[in-house]
Amino acid sequence: MRQTLADIMDAAANGNFPVPDGGTTVVPAPNRRDTGVLAFTAHSVVFTDEDPNWVHETLAAMGCDELAATMNPRFLSALLDRTGRSTDTIDLLTVASSLPGRPALDLREITDPVHPRVVRAHRRRDGVRAWATDGGILVLGRGVAGRWEAAIEVDEDARHRGLGRELATAARHLVPPGESVWSQQAAGNARSVRAFQAAGYRPVGAEALLLPA
Repeated sequence: MRQTLADIMDAAANGNFPVPDGGTTVVPAPNRRDTGVLAFTAHSVVFTDEDPNWVHETLAAMGCDELAATMNPRFLSALLDRTGRSTDTIDLLTVASSLPGRPALDLREITDPVHPRVVRAHRRRDGVRAWATDGGILVLGRGVAGRWEAAIEVDEDARHRGLGRELATAARHLVPPGESVWSQQAAGNARSVRAFQAAGYRPVGAEALLLPA
């Protein structure tokens, strides 16, 4: 049976990664919204409904280290042009397991559907819910291949007090027991990277998500 993106993500969440053979696996996009590239250690996964032969031929023509080809700007640009999509950045992809009990933070659910952070989350996720606490916001929803995804935002005047770590930890309490929660951090966003890793999120790879234009 052909492996799906969800199979690959579930395995990675449990520490079982694709064989580091320098290859690229092409799997169908899990839905009409999500297309992109995952780069694990010495193996990449391209999830798209484009012809796999086109993917491999385009990668072979990059003229760069084959381990870096899927995240090469020229390949991503070619994939964007072919699919008519847009993207923001290449993210560090991290994952953590659920935690029992209630979050330690005092969280108030946001029901305003036009809150900027909620609006942005709806472009990328299903079943979006959001909570606020003094100085910060936490958003949860079902993202790529149905995985739980968390995003946080900390007010400038609330930084350097550990609130980002506490919000990221709260997400682990809010997902169902036995589930994993994923989060993406832009590589240059050192504050976010530190906050999620301090909350127990493990780096598993890099991700370039291509969104419908």
